Amino acid sequence: MLMIRFQRIGRRNDPAFRIVVLEKERAAKAGNIVELLGTYNPRSKALTLNEKHVKNWIAKGAQPTDSIHNLLINKGVIKGKKVNVLPKKTPQKKEGAEVVATVAAVPVAEAVAAPTEAEVVAEAVPAEETPAVA
Repeated sequence: MLMIRFQRIGRRNDPAFRIVVLEKERAAKAGNIVELLGTYNPRSKALTLNEKHVKNWIAKGAQPTDSIHNLLINKGVIKGKKVNVLPKKTPQKKEGAEVVATVAAVPVAEAVAAPTEAEVVAEAVPAEETPAVA
């Protein structure tokens, strides 16, 4: 299967990437690329991309990686929903669980609300001191 993926180039601590088409089983650095589609510099956000060739390869069945997919959506080359690239750090919330959590959280939030005026006044007025029995 063909993949559209990043191939890292550039120096240490100064990454730059080529956007290439290659076999999925091949390593990104050592694998022979089928076609160079563009370049991407994440520091300057500079992107050069042959959109026509990208669409052509996707139509032929090449699968973009999640990062490439999100980049193509940002630049308007393809349409769709972004993919969560870091699922362990930012877990995806289910829509049904989100609704249940908000409904259950409302009564708890009201119970923990600020104290009423009577409670504030009772705390502000000191209790009558009883005379000390000597």
